[in-house]
Amino acid sequence: MEETLTHVVDELTRRGYNEHFRVADGRLHVIGTGQRFEPEDVVIRGYYRFEGVSDPDDMAIVYAIETKSGVRGILVDAFGVYSDPLIGAAIQRMPILSKAAA
Repeated sequence: MEETLTHVVDELTRRGYNEHFRVADGRLHVIGTGQRFEPEDVVIRGYYRFEGVSDPDDMAIVYAIETKSGVRGILVDAFGVYSDPLIGAAIQRMPILSKAAA
């Protein structure tokens, strides 16, 4: 079965990655609670890349993130030319433990 962005997000949520992150001011912010984390205080447990074969607008990457305090969630970014440079800069400061999230 071909994995879709929706399928991966649903699966990660089922596995406890319940929060959604965004990047602002170089930090990760939990959408809804406002908690903030420095990139050094999180790890990327895994990531999933979706490459739009027929449509470049379908290119995305999903990161499964866990903070040192145990908050688990996802961060979604465009992949390729549409990626957010602020997210890219923050991601570069986070250790990546695996390609597929545990």
